[in-house]
Amino acid sequence: MIVQKFGGTSVGSPSNMQHVTSLVNDGNRKIVVLSAMSGTTNALVEISEALKKGKIESAKKKNKVLLDKYVKVAAVLLSKEEFKAKAAAYIAQIFEEINAAIEQGYSIDIEGEILSKGELLSTHLVYFYQLQEGINAALIPALEFMYINEEGDPQIDVIKERLKPFLEQHRDKNILITQGFICRNHKEKVSNLKRGGSDYSASLIGAAANADCIEIWTDIDGMHNNDPRYVENTTPIRQLSFDEAAELAYFGAKILHPFCIFPAQEFNIPVLLKNTMDPAAEGTYISKTIISRGFKAVAAKDNITAIKIKSSRMLMAYGFLKKVFEVFDCYRTPIDMITTSEVAVSLTIDNDSELEGIIKELETFASIEVESEQSIICVVGTLVADKHGMAAQVTEALSSIPLRMISYGGSDYNISVLIRSEYKSEALQLLHQHLFQNS
Repeated sequence: MIVQKFGGTSVGSPSNMQHVTSLVNDGNRKIVVLSAMSGTTNALVEISEALKKGKIESAKKKNKVLLDKYVKVAAVLLSKEEFKAKAAAYIAQIFEEINAAIEQGYSIDIEGEILSKGELLSTHLVYFYQLQEGINAALIPALEFMYINEEGDPQIDVIKERLKPFLEQHRDKNILITQGFICRNHKEKVSNLKRGGSDYSASLIGAAANADCIEIWTDIDGMHNNDPRYVENTTPIRQLSFDEAAELAYFGAKILHPFCIFPAQEFNIPVLLKNTMDPAAEGTYISKTIISRGFKAVAAKDNITAIKIKSSRMLMAYGFLKKVFEVFDCYRTPIDMITTSEVAVSLTIDNDSELEGIIKELETFASIEVESEQSIICVVGTLVADKHGMAAQVTEALSSIPLRMISYGGSDYNISVLIRSEYKSEALQLLHQHLFQNS
C-alpha cells in the first residue's frame, strides 16, 4: 500500500486533475489524498471572514463566484453526460450547504464546515473523472475516520480503527481517494489540521494504514538546498534523514508541512517528495538512514518575534526559567529558539496572537524587550561537533549580517541564527555561496 498526496496546484485545473489521474492509475493499490484546488481554501476563508464580520450578502456573493468557477471546471473536466450530471448535482449541493451555513451565522463549527468544502469538491471531481475513465476507484470520506482530540492533536489509534473498515470494504479497489486537511474533533464536529495540513493527513493515513511509502507530490522536484525564491542555482536534495527533514520543515521549507515527518518517523515509513509536473525527476527520499554528514540545506522562517526577559534580581534566581516557561505553556505558545545569560533569557515565538497576555504576566517578575520583524535562518544537516568547525563556517558566512541570537548544540541537526527580516535574502545567498558553492 502506498499513500500519495497531491497538493492544490497538482489538482488546480481540469488538465491537472486528468494528469494526476494518469499518475495514480499504474495498477498498484494506493490511497490518494487530495488538497482543495489552488485558491479554493483562500476563497472559503474570505467567505468565513465576511460571515464573521456579519457581511452576509458579501459572503453569499463570494460563494456565487466560487460556484461559477466549479461549474466551469466540471464542464471542462467531464465529457460524459452521466458524470456531468453527477458533478453538477454534487456541486449544487455543496454550495447550497455553504449558503445554509451563511444563513446560520458565524461560529467556530460553521467555519469548520465551510472550510471543509474545498477538499470535498476536489476529491469528488477527480473521483467522477476516474469513474468516467473506467478506473477501479473508490471514494472514502476523511470525515469518517480522521480525528483530533480536545487539544487538536490527531489520534493515530482512533484513525487506524476508523479507517480499517473502509480498507476492508474496498479491498477490490486499486485507488482509494480521500480528503486531506479535514477531520472531526472530539465533539465530532467538522474541523481541520490547519493550513497545509494535507501533508499531515497523508502521513497520518500512511501510519494508520501501515503504508510502504508516503509520497508527497507538489510542483517542485523535491526539497532544495536553499529557497529558490531568493537564491539562484539551488539543487534538489536526493536523500535526507527524518531528523534533517523535520528540522527543515519546521524552520521554513515550504514544500513539507512541519508535522508531516513525525508519524512517518514513528512508524518508520519512508517519505518521497515528487514533482507532479515532472514525474521523472528523482525527488527527495526521506528515511531513518543518514546518507552523509555535513551541511544539507538552508531554510528561513519569517514573522518571528524575539522576547528578551531580564530577571528583576541581580543574578538569575532559582525557578526563574520554570516561571518563564509556565507562562508560555499557559498561553499554548511554542518557543522556537532560546539563549540564556546570567541575568536574562532571550527566546523567539512564531505566533504572537497571545503576546499581550504573555508580556503582561512576564512583567510581574521580569523586565521585557520585544522585537518583531525577525527571521530565523536554519542550517540543517548531520552536524558533527566543532572539530569540523561547522558553527564557525556559518558565522563566517554571515560576518556582514548583524546576528540577534545563535542556537547550536540543542540538536545534532541544525544551527540557527536570528536576524532582522530585512537581511534574510542576503543571508540566504551568503550561506549558499559559502556552504555549497565554494565547497
